[in-house]
Amino acid sequence: MSRAPSGDAPAVPPPALSLVIPAYNEEIRLSGSLDSVAAFAASCPGGCEVILVDDGSRDRTAAIALDFATKHMGTRVLVNERNRGKGYSIRRGVLEARAPAILVSDADLSTPLTEATKLLDRLKSMKEGIVIGSRGLPESNVEIHQNALRELMGRTFNLVVRTMTGLPFKDTQCGFKAMSSSVARPIFGRARVDRFSWDVELLYVARKRGVKIEEIAVTWRNAPGSKVGILSAPVEMLRDVIRIRSWYRQGVYDVPEGNEDRGIVG
Repeated sequence: MSRAPSGDAPAVPPPALSLVIPAYNEEIRLSGSLDSVAAFAASCPGGCEVILVDDGSRDRTAAIALDFATKHMGTRVLVNERNRGKGYSIRRGVLEARAPAILVSDADLSTPLTEATKLLDRLKSMKEGIVIGSRGLPESNVEIHQNALRELMGRTFNLVVRTMTGLPFKDTQCGFKAMSSSVARPIFGRARVDRFSWDVELLYVARKRGVKIEEIAVTWRNAPGSKVGILSAPVEMLRDVIRIRSWYRQGVYDVPEGNEDRGIVG
C-alpha cells in the first residue's frame, strides 16, 4: 500500500451524504433496520457516512450499533453517557456530520430509505434548504396507521404548532428530514430542545431566518414501540413550543458574526 510522502495522512474527502439515526432502547427495531441502512449507504452516489447515536440505552442498542460499525466502513457510533433525548441525539449527530447534505431518519425506518431520493433530489434543486417528509399531504401514503388516540394527538399537536408558530406544514413531526449542512449546523449549534419538539425548533428558527423549506409526501408505516408518551409528551411538547418562541425573542438563536457554529450540544 502506498503512503503519502510526508508524515501527514492525506485528507479524506467528505461523503456526499450523512445519515443520522438516533436510537434509544432500539435493540429489536434497529437490528431489523441495519441491513436496509447498509444497502442504502452502499448505493448512495458520492458516498454516505452513517452516524448512529445511542441515547444512553439500557438494552443492547449500543452493542448492535458498534458491531455494525466494525463491518461497515464509514459508520460512526456516538454514545450518550445517559439518556438525553431525541433532539439532543440528533443535534449531536448533525454537528458531527461531515457531508454537505444530511438525512435524519428514525431507527425503525418507518419511512423507508427508498423514499430518500425524493427529499434529496428536491434538496439538490433548492441548492440550500430543508426538505421534510410528510404524512399529512393528500399524496402521502400511510400504509400502517398509528392507533386512533396517537393519530388524534398528532393532529392536535400539529394544529397547536401551526397556530402558535405560524409554521404552515401539515406534518412537522415525521422523523424523516433532509437538510443542507450549511443551513443545519448554525441552527443546531444554538438549539436547546433535547426531546421530541426538536423538529419545531429547527423549522421555526429556519423559517425566521428565511431558509427555504419544502414539505414532501412520503410513504410511512407505523412501527409499534413508540417512545412518545400518550400523557406526558403532549404537555412537554407544548411547553417546548412556548419556550422556542420565547428563546427566539430573547435572541438565543442569534448567530454572532464570524461564529456561525458553536459546535456544542449541551
